[in-house]
Amino acid sequence: MSDVPEAPGWWEASDGKWYPPDRFPAQMASAPAPATPVLITVGDIACTADQVLIPNGQAPLRHTVWIVSNATTTTEAIPTWAIVMTVLFVWFCLLGLLFLLVKERTTTGHVQVSVQGDGVYYATQIPVSSPSGVIDVEQRVNYIRGLVAALS
Repeated sequence: MSDVPEAPGWWEASDGKWYPPDRFPAQMASAPAPATPVLITVGDIACTADQVLIPNGQAPLRHTVWIVSNATTTTEAIPTWAIVMTVLFVWFCLLGLLFLLVKERTTTGHVQVSVQGDGVYYATQIPVSSPSGVIDVEQRVNYIRGLVAALS
């Protein structure tokens, strides 16, 4: 795993990291190699200019419908360090109470991406840990929707 491809054949996963060819999902590795290069991946779904590559095979990209479902939750809480600092500094003119204003946001969950088309349906769940991860998945799917529109 690397932040940049280290040799030909390395592939980029939806987490933004590059993996060697031997770490390619087994089902996708057994699929015939596409005639055109992979343009984008979303989870374990890959797209070329005219094909959708999914773990159980490939299908034409034309007339596919892409659906994104956001199943994340964001919680907001006072971090432990802020509570400790409040207890330590509460005796100094009550300034320690200002630490209780500190909030920490945590995002957990997944984004589900599904593709439907002529004789194909596949859904994948991509775990995300920040709002920017959700935006990244949505932008990838919007790029694929643009490819579909260009084929129509």
